[in-house]
Amino acid sequence: MIYLNGKFLPIEQAYVPVLDRGFIFGDGIYEVIPVYSRLPFRLDEHLTRLQHSLDGIRLTNPYTISHWRNLIESLIAQNEGEDQYLYLHITRGVAKRDHAFPAGVESTVFMMSTPLAIPSQELLTTGVAAITAQDNRWGRCDIKAISLLPNVLLRQLAVDARTMETILLRDGLLTEGAASNIFIVRNHILLAPPKDHRMLPGITYDLVLEMAAANAIDHEVRDITEHELRTAQEIMLTSSTKEILPIVQLDGQPIGNALPGEIFRKLNGLYQNYKATIMRGKQASS
Repeated sequence: MIYLNGKFLPIEQAYVPVLDRGFIFGDGIYEVIPVYSRLPFRLDEHLTRLQHSLDGIRLTNPYTISHWRNLIESLIAQNEGEDQYLYLHITRGVAKRDHAFPAGVESTVFMMSTPLAIPSQELLTTGVAAITAQDNRWGRCDIKAISLLPNVLLRQLAVDARTMETILLRDGLLTEGAASNIFIVRNHILLAPPKDHRMLPGITYDLVLEMAAANAIDHEVRDITEHELRTAQEIMLTSSTKEILPIVQLDGQPIGNALPGEIFRKLNGLYQNYKATIMRGKQASS
């Protein structure tokens, strides 16, 4: 079951007019929310980021926070699986093809649920490989825009190379992955690129920094050079659907001893405990 413009219905029955500005211009934004034990993960933070993206493209939020919550709870309930991920998609609506914003047009709102496949224990134990590429995306990567062709092309480079992710570099600095945020470890310090227009403000990115601060893990948020990336002791990627994954090979070269590192193992353990706390909270309230 999906949600489209006020109705819950089977996805096979869902249609959007060809003049929708999301189809014509990629004029819209999206959000992805993981669901554990039928509870949306850090929902407040995801809805805040949704609002940031809407503000970034000057599109009024079609619903109140409470209405979003009700819709999200209903969509979760109408789909199978304790663990899901929700995809929210909002466009500027249907209008004649003209670059200027149309007046008096209602937004198109689409939501769907997909089973959430978390990283396997094998990936967490052995780590994954990545490649690098120049970041040639637009200048507002902090907006979660549906016009993702540059990300698609960059992510396909990783698929072609049989690796997990493409790590992006711009003007000699690390920005993020094609579909993830990137952390590194140097001199036993966790390093993260700063949140600005060059990267998407990840919800898991924020949680990793919160866990580091709460557990006395030395960390810094600052620009990271390409040299620092390539000579890091550890590299890890984070995203709402991949959680935290260790990168042990970059462009065919080993990172550290080519095994997941100490700080990754600590952060992953903290993350799993955080998830378990959510599940225990659900059990206690049921």
